[in-house]
Amino acid sequence: MGFEPPQRLVRALGETYGEAAAADWLGQRLPALTAEALTGDGRDLSVERVVAPGGRSSLVLLVQRPDGTPAALKIAPPCAGPAQERAALAHWDGWGAVRLLDLPGAGADPAGGLLLERLHHEVSLRSLPEAKALLEAAGTVRRLWVEPPAGHPFETVTERTARQAGPMRDAAEADPVLASLVSAALAARAELVAHSPELLLLHGNFRQSKVLSGERAPWLTVGPEPLVGERAYDLARLVRDRVEDLIASPGGPVTARRRVKKLAESLDVAQERLHGWTLFRAVESGIRALAEGRRQTGELTLEFAGWL
Repeated sequence: MGFEPPQRLVRALGETYGEAAAADWLGQRLPALTAEALTGDGRDLSVERVVAPGGRSSLVLLVQRPDGTPAALKIAPPCAGPAQERAALAHWDGWGAVRLLDLPGAGADPAGGLLLERLHHEVSLRSLPEAKALLEAAGTVRRLWVEPPAGHPFETVTERTARQAGPMRDAAEADPVLASLVSAALAARAELVAHSPELLLLHGNFRQSKVLSGERAPWLTVGPEPLVGERAYDLARLVRDRVEDLIASPGGPVTARRRVKKLAESLDVAQERLHGWTLFRAVESGIRALAEGRRQTGELTLEFAGWL
């Protein structure tokens, strides 16, 4: 591998999985995976450059196929769920999402990287004014909400949030200041999972920065962490987009609550369910950020949760 992984990826993997595990994957596994992903299964890809700063959980290379077609190659550790991402992208087949370019059977091992259509990685919905960005985001995410494939490998919203609840309880026990927020978030989750209205394929981490400009469509989604459940869960992360701007604004709390109402109405989602999932996901994300040493992010996210 004749290049260095972006520092953002190095830091993020260390924060999430520990320095030792991150160093092992980056130093030992990544070079071999990259070489195999570029040449295996008849790909014969040539590298243009590394996308920087790139993502927090994967290496993305801008490449060319043998016929000169531009593409992107994404390589992620197994713990980032590349197999699930491949399955979701294959099912969407370019509908609202980046298209998987591998032929059936080629590159079938997701450890060998995902070969994707080339998008304009430098232009996301965050480049648009807030109102326009939310409008485009709503139009994009609704395309992803389809029936999951038979025999799918995706966990459910109930399963994922049950796993997340344990660390939240632990954090509340260790820091009583968090107790009321965690209690409210877990109570909201319990009520929501008791009566889930639908089981659709969800992006799982949908926000403005995950929607990039494309050629065959104005906006396409990337980087899913797919799961199966209700639409309100998928919208919850979008509600707190640009949280740093909200925190800096004197009208932040009112704007946050208005977003919940506006998104719920525009996508025909129950407002109380979107509110509940927004609270749960904000508290969970904030506590996870604190645990990973991202203190500023964690504190901002928990302050946002307190507004709800």
